[in-house]
Amino acid sequence: MARLLLLCAASGLLLAAVAAIPPPEEAARMARFVLHSCDWGALATLSAQEGLRGRPFANIFSLSDGPPGPRGGSGVPYLYLTDMEISVQDLEVNSNASLTVSLAQTPYCRKHRYDPQNPLCAHIIFVGSIVKVNDSEADLAKKALFSRHPEMESWPKDHNWFFAKFNITNIWVLDYFGGLKIVTPEEYYSVKP
Repeated sequence: MARLLLLCAASGLLLAAVAAIPPPEEAARMARFVLHSCDWGALATLSAQEGLRGRPFANIFSLSDGPPGPRGGSGVPYLYLTDMEISVQDLEVNSNASLTVSLAQTPYCRKHRYDPQNPLCAHIIFVGSIVKVNDSEADLAKKALFSRHPEMESWPKDHNWFFAKFNITNIWVLDYFGGLKIVTPEEYYSVKP
């Protein structure tokens, strides 16, 4: 029951946060805001699988940049992965990937009747690589992920789960008409959502 109340409170905080969307002229802040508002994203890898080798392959992953709430998180997309997962096998061959998150997964776009492809239903495309977190960052990743995805704590231990992060090198923001905006990682990490 306590876990259910915690999740309801967290959802309420996310709903309140989504109501205060940054203006389109603040692209770096928008990128941080959208990532923090999302619990999952589409991760695209270059397939290493037989018959698909070298082709793009997208998959859905739970993620978190920190516990839900108005403080805005770290901006670092953390993931909980296992080598048994097909996309992780791709990453073992080539760690480069792209990650897309969208306000379409929040109540914001439904409330405004924005189609997920409408630029006003902001989405962010990150490009970079997936790296395992070191021991000093593991507690931060665990807190970020398990606060939003408590089910993860009970996932089978024999799957050898590990914490990883998306190491961002490029950021594109689509949150208004007129095309994509480019945000540098330095701009992105220097703002708070």
